[in-house]
Amino acid sequence: MSEENTGPSRAAMVFTGLGAVVALVLASVLAGGSNATQNSAVGNTSGVASSTQVKETGETTHVEIGVQGMSFTPSVVHVPAGNRLHITFTNTAEQRHDLVLASGQTTGSLAPGASAELDAGVITANTEGWCSLPGHREMGMTLSILADGAPGGSASAGSHSGGASHNHEVATGTGIPTADQLRAYAAKVDPYPAEVAPASEEKDHYYTLVARDDIVQNLSEDVSRTVWTFNGNTPAPTLRGKIGDTFHITLKNEGTMGHSLDFHAGDIAPDEAMKTIDPGQTLEYTFTAKAAGIWMYHCSTHPMSMHIANGMTGAVIIDPSDLRPVDHEYAMVATELYLGDNGGTANATKIASMMPDLQAFNGRPFQYDAHPLKVKVGERVRFWLMDSGPNTAMSFHIVGGQFDTVWDEGGYTLIDGGNAISRGGGGSQTFPMLPAQGGFVELSFKEPGTYTFVNHVMSLSEAGAHGKIEVTN
Repeated sequence: MSEENTGPSRAAMVFTGLGAVVALVLASVLAGGSNATQNSAVGNTSGVASSTQVKETGETTHVEIGVQGMSFTPSVVHVPAGNRLHITFTNTAEQRHDLVLASGQTTGSLAPGASAELDAGVITANTEGWCSLPGHREMGMTLSILADGAPGGSASAGSHSGGASHNHEVATGTGIPTADQLRAYAAKVDPYPAEVAPASEEKDHYYTLVARDDIVQNLSEDVSRTVWTFNGNTPAPTLRGKIGDTFHITLKNEGTMGHSLDFHAGDIAPDEAMKTIDPGQTLEYTFTAKAAGIWMYHCSTHPMSMHIANGMTGAVIIDPSDLRPVDHEYAMVATELYLGDNGGTANATKIASMMPDLQAFNGRPFQYDAHPLKVKVGERVRFWLMDSGPNTAMSFHIVGGQFDTVWDEGGYTLIDGGNAISRGGGGSQTFPMLPAQGGFVELSFKEPGTYTFVNHVMSLSEAGAHGKIEVTN
């Protein structure tokens, strides 16, 4: 029976019951656009006063603004109506931030410890500011400027005490390509290499990962997105080794904002190894693999969901000590796409609402429909699987196939059709994963044909988590 899809649909259909309630609550709380440009028209709409109702006093109010976590401090500023406001903004956080006012003034992006002066002009009504870096505003980096003494001025303070602004419309993002459009474009570009080589005999592995946040990925002839990457691809390179191997990672930040690394395969203190580094900086990250598995690595800079959703994630395979040889090994990293403006970054409101537009194996929807994997009848095939999220579950299934061996999050649950204690003639139809979980499945194909692999969370399969395996004699 075929499970071909007819076109992507909004993956919100997946969420029911409590999940739907949570998504709706998050959507209402965090409903804010992700780009400063879309908010530039906000102006002083939070107040009812106009410049003709408030006289200039000729005086200036000076305030100092810093950052604590993902909030401005203070987050509310009182200014006598008619005073000019002068802001000294110091980035006291560990990653880049800026301050943009509704009237258009901006400090520009500031490195940690840097300061900038900002003339906000004469304050005649309540207004607001925010950090325009992707996702920061949605996490609560907003500034309320309250005009004391103006008609309707400070009375609105309660609605400006923090959190995302509700004075602008939710960004809906670009149009979503159809399945046919996605497949047609995927056929024109090389697929992400899914087959992985065996682990080498080297005990020390040296890698340089270059962080960038300006790579444009076309999804169709008319729709593209800006992805954030390690080494220019999403997902990042799949690394491989054995238990006891040491990985020496050099992170170079060639982006425009702070980035970092978190390797789940290493159990080390995160304070230094996983800290956010500024553009132009380099960080050395070393860990020794002590446990087998397919482990997620990703950028851990806040908002983490935004950095992962934009593409900064990859996998490290650490072989179990009893791993057997097979004819083919493939790695499939599931990721979600939350489309923002055409050519832009992911939409933070959609991410917070857990409503992906598309899903992909290895970064591009339907790419293995356009470029099927190829095996022969009787060959043994291993699929390494990982759900990078950032939000949704994965249920990997091969239409027409059954898994006789399953290795899930640290150990075998099925070996050659039986459990780890006795052979019982069992089999497995899906491999379920929550975000950041993974393992591998094995099978062989008894007959030639075209087999489809999917996320059996079907709305997400129909949104791009879908591929083909061509089996020949």
